[in-house]
Amino acid sequence: MSGRHAGEIPWRAATDGGIFFASTRNKVTDKPWGGVFREATDRRVERFTESISFDRRLAEQDIAGSKAHARMLADVGLITAEECLRITQGLDEIGREIAEERFPFRVGLEDIHMHFERALIERIGDAGRKLHTARSRNDQVATDFRLWVRDAIDSLLVSLRRLQAAFVERCERDWDCILPGYTHLQRAQPVLAAHYWLAYCEKFERDRERLLDCRKRVNLCPLGSAALAGTSLPVDRVSTARALGFAAPTANSLDSVSDRDFAAEFLFCLSMIAVHLSHWAEEWILWSTCEFNFLRLPQGFCTGSSIMPQKINPDVLELIRGKTARVIGSLQQMLVLLKGLPLAYNRDLQEDKPPVFDACDTVGSCLELAAPLVAQAERTLGPRLPRCNDPHGVFDPAGHPAEDGTRSGGPFGSGGDGTRLPPDGFAACDLSGGGPVAG
Repeated sequence: MSGRHAGEIPWRAATDGGIFFASTRNKVTDKPWGGVFREATDRRVERFTESISFDRRLAEQDIAGSKAHARMLADVGLITAEECLRITQGLDEIGREIAEERFPFRVGLEDIHMHFERALIERIGDAGRKLHTARSRNDQVATDFRLWVRDAIDSLLVSLRRLQAAFVERCERDWDCILPGYTHLQRAQPVLAAHYWLAYCEKFERDRERLLDCRKRVNLCPLGSAALAGTSLPVDRVSTARALGFAAPTANSLDSVSDRDFAAEFLFCLSMIAVHLSHWAEEWILWSTCEFNFLRLPQGFCTGSSIMPQKINPDVLELIRGKTARVIGSLQQMLVLLKGLPLAYNRDLQEDKPPVFDACDTVGSCLELAAPLVAQAERTLGPRLPRCNDPHGVFDPAGHPAEDGTRSGGPFGSGGDGTRLPPDGFAACDLSGGGPVAG
């Protein structure tokens, strides 16, 4: 951030490197909700109740929502066209300052909404106060949060498609590669490597479908619900919803300002993506060991050992597997947060954003690494399967010997002459002989 502003003192570093300031003024009149209060807020309370350290991430969405709200107010005659122009231009200026890291954040102003309202008033006077007409921070933050989640879903859909494309490209490259298929982590039947790759494409396609379905419930506009019971002013909720790209306004104001189902559902979608990534990571961790030796991970996605320099460790895959616990924990955090809240808005809901931000960031970073890792990994198997050394294992190439008896009219599991097949160990299998291979 830029140098210290008058009346501010450093407080703490933000996660993105920005510095927040605590106000030394600390006056009741600094608070939009000051009303009947005669005593200033204790600075310890300001530090405890602030959310600007994380809800500054809603800045872009808050500006978009505020501009749409201002234009609606002008359309229905609650503010003038000139006032609307000054408000939107002021918001654009604030947005540029944030992008350039020149906008000061103060703990005493609590959240992103109060920061923007104060900045507008300081720049354009009473016209800035009029932006709050027919709007509460309750419906404002609900709208911002929905806009943020909607943008996040759209970004994740692209990332998932990119990962699917990496697996599909491997199908072309590995068309002649046969892998052992497993049940109970015991070799069962041979399958084409492409069959494995497409299995993960199916998982990630379900993830995409879940996100798209979740997006339908995210894509409703709470603006106009105000604090909890709407407003007597002649607002046009439909036009505001349309301007922000929402499918429609929400139906019930009490529900609108308190509903976080969409956030919990989004976290479940993120958890399932993380679980699928963890499945894949675990499998490739095993496959890259000397014991399996099915593939070689790209060194750019591995680390070494300070005491054992020969080691190439699959740290990226291990962290993808490990970070899944963090994402699932965010879902648990949200559900516990919501379970005991009466209608309508409660300050508890300030805590809804950190788990969503963290889980989305975590899954996004995992997907960012997964696609190039899939693309760059090298297979170590040729078109023949390695011999199994388990003397007790029976590897039946695609199950066809057991099925031969059935084709000959005998019971399943018998040979062509009707006698029971003995366990004869695992035989190598290639594309050119033996029988069908799944995939």
